[in-house]
Amino acid sequence: MNRLTIGAALSDRLHAAEAAIDQAMVDTAGLAAALPAARLEASLSAVVGQTAFDETAASLGALAEARAHMVRTHRALAALARALGLEILAVGQLDKPGDRPPVGGDGDDSPTLAIAVNNPCGDVANKSLPAKLPLC
Repeated sequence: MNRLTIGAALSDRLHAAEAAIDQAMVDTAGLAAALPAARLEASLSAVVGQTAFDETAASLGALAEARAHMVRTHRALAALARALGLEILAVGQLDKPGDRPPVGGDGDDSPTLAIAVNNPCGDVANKSLPAKLPLC
């Protein structure tokens, strides 16, 4: 297995982990919204279920922190890939924060894989990721 294949496999796992955290946030936020709605619908006192609401809100905060860690992981792996000379430009949506003009540009949110050898599309590379990050 070569480095590009290994990098692509890691990229797949990274994006799966990012998607799982996002889905967990969506589900947890839905639960957090449903709890007070259920209390109101059942005509219960505000003190009923407060512990459950507090714990759900804390879970959402923990997921937000986990998501921030995953974003930093993404940036570190992108920097490592560049340092190793792997020319994967983007996996997933091409538009990243700070890309001006957006490189996708057509409003299509479908996943895209762009791989280039010797970076013939240098002007398309994601400029929002730092060029250098510590490798360890």
